[in-house]
Amino acid sequence: MSPPAGSTASTTTVATTVARASAALAAYVLDAGLASEPGARDGEVVVTIPGERKLKTVASFLVRDELTSVSAFVIRNPDENHAEFYRYLLRRVMRRPLLGYAVDGSGDVYVRGQVPTAALDARYLDLLVGALLEAADEPFNDLLALGFLTSMKREWAWRVARGESLANLEAFRSLLAGSENDPLYAVAPLPPG
Repeated sequence: MSPPAGSTASTTTVATTVARASAALAAYVLDAGLASEPGARDGEVVVTIPGERKLKTVASFLVRDELTSVSAFVIRNPDENHAEFYRYLLRRVMRRPLLGYAVDGSGDVYVRGQVPTAALDARYLDLLVGALLEAADEPFNDLLALGFLTSMKREWAWRVARGESLANLEAFRSLLAGSENDPLYAVAPLPPG
C-alpha cells in the first residue's frame, strides 16, 4: 500500500525521481557535448542542439514531479501559403513519436511534448532529443520554401544585385535562381565606386 499523498515518504519519492531525472539530463547533455544553461523556471534546462538544416535548435526541458515537458522553436509564422504550410506540419505529426507541433498566438511553430519524469534516462533522452531534432531540423528547408518563398526570392535578387554571398541560400538555388531577372524581385545594382 502506498503512503497517502503529501506524506513524507511520497514527497521523498517525488524529490528522488526529480533529482534522478535532472541528473540524467545533465549527464546526457555533458556526454553528448551539447551546450546548456539553466532556464528561467525552477527545474528548467535550456539545451542547444546543432542541426543540419537549421543552424541550431534551442530546446527547453522542464523537469517536474510527474511529467517533464520539452519544447523548441521551429520556425516563425509563415509569410504566405498558410494552409499548405500547416497541412504539411499536420501530416508530419502523424509520424511523430513523443512530440507534436504547436502554434503560439503569433502563429510561430514549436515542437512540444511531455514525458514521464520517472522514465528519463540516457536511452530515453537520446530518443527524445533525436525526435526533437528530427521534428525541428528535418522539415526546415521544406517549411522555408512553403512559407517564405517570396521573401527568399527578394533576398536572392538583392544579394545577386549587390554581389553578396549566396552561401546560405544554396540549398534553394533551384527555386531561387532567375529571381534577379524577374521585375517583381529585381533590385538595382549598387553604383560603381
